[in-house]
Formats: sequence, structure tokens, C-alpha cells
Amino acid sequence: MRSVVQRVKRAVVTVNEVIVGEISTGLLVLLGFRPEDGEKDLNWMVDKLVGLRIFEDEEGKMNRSVLDVGGEILVVSQFTLYGDCRSGKRPSFTSAAPPELANALYERSVGALRSRGMKVKTGVFQAEMDVELVNDGPVTLLLDSEKKF
Repeated sequence: MRSVVQRVKRAVVTVNEVIVGEISTGLLVLLGFRPEDGEKDLNWMVDKLVGLRIFEDEEGKMNRSVLDVGGEILVVSQFTLYGDCRSGKRPSFTSAAPPELANALYERSVGALRSRGMKVKTGVFQAEMDVELVNDGPVTLLLDSEKKF
């Protein structure tokens, strides 16, 4: 399981010019899955997202989590995180989970975040989405449950 995590002041997802998810202070999480992902990967990612200390404390140090600051999380499914661009000019997506599995993992991830007390908004699985954000910092991190980076 992979994610691109961005600390944001605001993020919005629209589908066909209709807002489907919107947050203020929090995290925009682009989340991708591979066929081998299971509960261990899901729990690792959710725990990391909820506990990631990337918000500033009173001294200006990154010491607070999204939960600590009362922030929200906007989760957008992103199969292209498993795009392989090592050969040729066109990415291969053979490492990405098939849609049925990816959607199940996506829904379970959102549910797990909510069960940990997070306010979560989402995009629409497999839809063409426009994602807008005001990156705070900017702070952008890559997470991988296999710890490849």
C-alpha cells in the first residue's frame, strides 16, 4: 500500500464540477493498492497516517498529528502510485490492485481511519476527479507499507 501525503490548509475533490469531498486543515492522502495488500498493510498505513507528526507545535516544530490538531483527512484512491516508469515512456500499472480489490481496500481504509476518530472525506472511486489543494508548508511525504521508501 502506498500513499502520497500532503499537509494542507484546504483540499477539494470535484467530479463533473460537483464537490464530493472538501476539508480544511488536515491531510490530503492519495492512496494506492497492490494485489498483495492485506490487513497488516492497511493497519500500518492507517496508524501511520493518524499518528504522523507533521503539524507544528507552539515552538514551530513538527510535533503534532492530524488528530492532535483536530484536522481532517481527504482520501483519494490513486492506482497510478503503482505505475512503473522504469522502461519506456508509458507507465505500466501491472503492480496495481485490480479495481474490485482496490475498492474494497479503499473502503476498509476509510472505515479504519474513521474508527480511529478521524473526520474523513473521500473522492469517488474510479471517477475522473479534479483535486485542488493549498499545500501547507509545503509538506509532502511518501509512505509505503513495504517500506520501500
